[in-house]
Amino acid sequence: MEINKVGVVGCGTMGSGIVQVCAQSGYSVVVSEINEELLNKGLASIDSTLARSVERGRLSQEDKDATINRIKGTIRYEDFSDCDLVIEVAIEQMDLKKKIFTELDRVCPEHAILASNTSCLSVIDIAMVTRRPDKVLGLHFFNPVPSMKLLEIIKTIATSEDTLNIAKDFGQSVGKTIVVTQDAPGFIVNRLIIPLILNAIRLYDSGIATKEDIDTAMTLGLNHPMGPLTLADLIGLDTVYFIATSIYDELKDTAYASPPLLTKMVTAGWLGRKTGKGFYEY
Repeated sequence: MEINKVGVVGCGTMGSGIVQVCAQSGYSVVVSEINEELLNKGLASIDSTLARSVERGRLSQEDKDATINRIKGTIRYEDFSDCDLVIEVAIEQMDLKKKIFTELDRVCPEHAILASNTSCLSVIDIAMVTRRPDKVLGLHFFNPVPSMKLLEIIKTIATSEDTLNIAKDFGQSVGKTIVVTQDAPGFIVNRLIIPLILNAIRLYDSGIATKEDIDTAMTLGLNHPMGPLTLADLIGLDTVYFIATSIYDELKDTAYASPPLLTKMVTAGWLGRKTGKGFYEY
């Protein structure tokens, strides 16, 4: 099967990034939001990002216009009825994702592949609300989508090899390097990075080192692009907490248990960059 038209459910930070890279790669894209206000906000963000690329000489005005013309916004699931691939990019709530996939299964053509951008939830649980679990998998992009090169593809026990191969080809066509993982808690990246972030929080909370020295040790000692506490602020401390708790609930491994400090910061609404305060102030 050839993918010509891509659907994206959600036009927030991640969704708009996925829409952009798909449209820039030549795909027709339809993107949905729950209301016109959020949809217009997401579409404006894409336009602004592309405009900055034009200003910096990375993209021609002609290519920007062509990209924008490939994108259609909607608030109706029915507009996914002719998509070959639909990627769900809703918040990490299993009940919500199941509801979305039930609707997508109803309106999408039989051949269409349905994918979730979930960072930690069970993809097979999502797939089983559909009549096509063999055509469901995870496509986990990373933020910011236009510049991050990795795409984690999550294969469930029900995902067919044909579906997996089509997804691989699609990922490569939008400029991503592909890694494939089984449908296990946290997949690859979060399974590895979450214990590092949590240990950094424990180290800081114990008074062993300052947050600046912990981050500097990791950037200069291990050549990481940013330290774990800076990274936690970028991801969002609520998101770190959710992913850690989700993996802990599945594995019962204390390496994924939220440190008290993280729990308190989330309770206080100190979520990192998006709220202006986390381990650092912004």
